[in-house]
Amino acid sequence: AEVVLAERNKSNIKMSAPITKALIYGGKTGWIGGKVAVMLKEQGAEVVLAEARCENRADVAKELDEVKPSHVFMAAGITGRPNIDWCEDHKPDTIRTNVIGTLNLADLTNERNIHCTVYATGCIFKYDDAHALGSGIGFTEEDTPNFDESFYSQTKGYMEPMLKCYPNCMILRVRMPISDDLIHRNFITKIVKYERVVNIPNSMTVLYEMLPASLAMAKKGLTGVYNFCNPGVISHNQCLDLYKKYIDPTYTYKNFTIEEQSKVLKAGRSNNELDSTKLMRDMPEDIKINDILTAVELCMQRMQKNLTEEFGPLPDSLPKEFRKN
Repeated sequence: AEVVLAERNKSNIKMSAPITKALIYGGKTGWIGGKVAVMLKEQGAEVVLAEARCENRADVAKELDEVKPSHVFMAAGITGRPNIDWCEDHKPDTIRTNVIGTLNLADLTNERNIHCTVYATGCIFKYDDAHALGSGIGFTEEDTPNFDESFYSQTKGYMEPMLKCYPNCMILRVRMPISDDLIHRNFITKIVKYERVVNIPNSMTVLYEMLPASLAMAKKGLTGVYNFCNPGVISHNQCLDLYKKYIDPTYTYKNFTIEEQSKVLKAGRSNNELDSTKLMRDMPEDIKINDILTAVELCMQRMQKNLTEEFGPLPDSLPKEFRKN
């Protein structure tokens, strides 16, 4: 055990390095990859947006050898359009990117001793007796995934134990990502457009705070799995109430139960709380991460400013699809 620990520590020390040249998969068309690219450029790193499709192993190997990155960021993945229900009818496509592609990248970067950050998902758990809704007991990084009611989550659930085997990989469990704009990928944007929403407290990831944190973690050379969410939980209603407060006071919403929701969806949806102890313990000291309620409120304040600058006075200037009245 001591030898294994020494090896692991050695590999962590080796992995700690400034990000001089970043190769980003999912950087050209991906939401998170695109944001990571902008942040890295602002920090002075050389950024290369991957050309190779990650499922094509030979192409990825060639690209890694030509680019010679100090760090790789894996933000490519299939979530489906308009949502993960798409994956239920496109299983081979989903496996090709989410399983084969991700493993290719983990394996090839490990062979070359390159640190690889994988933006993964925490939607592989659901509340259970040991982690009851409202208990404040979240799933840890060591817990085995217990949610497989969507094919998307199934693929992610059996991927994670395999990714853990690669000593160069940092696997970040992102959940219900939130940004300070109205892009269709934003969790807030999605639920604002729904006719009805469930109201369940969940762990979520505010990208404005968490993406810079991921870059600091990569520089530090952290590896293994991290619950990559702001501490605590926030419910759908709390999110929409903050949207009403800052963006559109005329907005209204209706709730329905999980049972009612399941009748209109092909696949189940994950609801859970993820424990943030390990993340906060290992977080580089100069990085500030707010609890989720504070983080979402600050996000809405930024969104209010951004949208006012883009469209004019709110809420009248909002695009039509966001106005229910």
